Order: sequence, then structure tokens, then C-alpha cells
Amino acid sequence: MGAVRRRFFEDEPKRPSPESAELAGARAVPVELPSEVNPRLPSLFQPASFAAEQYRGLRHVVEQIRKSAGISVFAVSSPTVHDGKTTTAINLAGALAQAADRQVLLVEADLRRPSLLDHLALRGGGGPGLTGLIARSDLALEQTVRRLVPFNLDVLPAGYIPSTPYDVLESPRLAEVLERSRRQYDFVIVDTPPILPVLDCRVIEKLVDGFLVVVAAHRTSRQQLGEALTILDPTKTLGIIFNWDDGAVSGYHSAYGQPDRARWWRRQRGAEAPDPWARDREGTS
Repeated sequence: MGAVRRRFFEDEPKRPSPESAELAGARAVPVELPSEVNPRLPSLFQPASFAAEQYRGLRHVVEQIRKSAGISVFAVSSPTVHDGKTTTAINLAGALAQAADRQVLLVEADLRRPSLLDHLALRGGGGPGLTGLIARSDLALEQTVRRLVPFNLDVLPAGYIPSTPYDVLESPRLAEVLERSRRQYDFVIVDTPPILPVLDCRVIEKLVDGFLVVVAAHRTSRQQLGEALTILDPTKTLGIIFNWDDGAVSGYHSAYGQPDRARWWRRQRGAEAPDPWARDREGTS
């Protein structure tokens, strides 16, 4: 089954900002989701399902990382395309938002092939989005964020597709947007472009607290994962998520398989990471 590799740090936990509860989502634009069920988003549409339970397991991991390391801005990426990073990001954000006393923001930073609106089937578009917020200094975060009704979840869609996404992401304005988000929200989940095909993650890496790397079981090669991990700062690689593993049920994307069969490794900084493909040797199935 799937597994997640974790790195733990000894930093003091970061306390939520006092202004978080008052500001986050207070002026976000509410939007209605369609009534039909999207089977790829069980955290939103079927929260009592087995598949949603797997994402709650991933939620627990992220909560523990935040508690131990005091971080709150998590990027979700993958070595290549079609590994399931966007569905993983949406389901993780949805699972985190199931706690009623929590403020969660999902940011779409994949400006090359944005698909958040398609996944959520949002009608009427996503407004100015992240690119509009970066381009226009007169726009505030609250004016561009969309609140999913009836979910306790805010989303910031990509907006228009720029001709040079890398240059847009290099704008100092993006750092301001993420810093504002960090102050207002308990968790910020950032859906990024894949790591290998484009250079965008090298820019985003400087602005987030860490990366969760999604790999497609039986599809992503060991070489692709190795190259992706080489590109990322090892101190910011928080974990690896196996997606579409043998534990998937009824076509759902599994966060990391059966919870009682998942394998967890505690590693110090700089320590050699275990081989996630060594299933027989590690006893993972």
C-alpha cells in the first residue's frame, strides 16, 4: 500500500495569529458548488466514505507536521503531469476544512494548466484570481478569494493564464499574497505546477514552508522521483504521497492506501531517505 515519508523538525510550534478568526473568509465571495457528486473529491462530496477517511489520515499527518514544525503553508506538487497532485490538494484542503473552528485556503499556483475550476465545476468563473491579485495592487486577498458553500473552505483560483507564468510567480507581490494568507489562515494549501517539466517550483519553493510530493503508484518512475527530490530543497521536502495505489476503492484516488498498512519513517535532516519502492524489503504491500 502507499506510504508517506516525513521529516520532522524541532522548531517551536507557531501560534495562530489573533486576527485569523476575524479576517479569514470574512469578506470572501461565496459561491455555490453543483449538487452532483464528484467521485474524485470525496473529502467534499462524500465525507463519510472510505476514500474520504484516507484523506483524513493525510490531514492528521499535516496537522502533526504543523504542530511539530510550526508551519502552515504547504505546497502540493508532483514530478510530472497526471500524478494526481490537484485532486490530492483539493481533498487535503477539504479534509482540513472539516474542522469547523479552522480557516483553510486552497491556492491554485499552477498558472500553466489550471484545473481547479474544472474539478470543482464552479460556474461563473473564479474572478480575478491569483494572477489578478498579483497584477493589481488595488485588489485585496478577500476580494479574490471564493468561499465554497456549504464547506468551510476558501479557494483562490489561478485567474487568467499569463503568457509568461514564471515571471508572474517571480513578482514580489506573490510573496505578499502568501504572507497575508499565512497570517489570516490556519492552513494554506498551494497547488503548484509539476516539478520536472517547468521551473516554477523553484520560485514557489522560496515562499512556502514545505512540499508534499505526489507520485502515481505504478506510473511515476523512481528516476523521476529522484530527479524531483534533487531539485527541491531537502529541508523543505515534508513527505511523499502515493496516489492511485492498490488500496483505491471504487475508482477513488487513495491518499496512501489502507491506514493500518501505511509505513512511516522518522528521519532527521540530512539522513538518507528510505526507498519507497522497496516494498518487499520494507514489508509494505
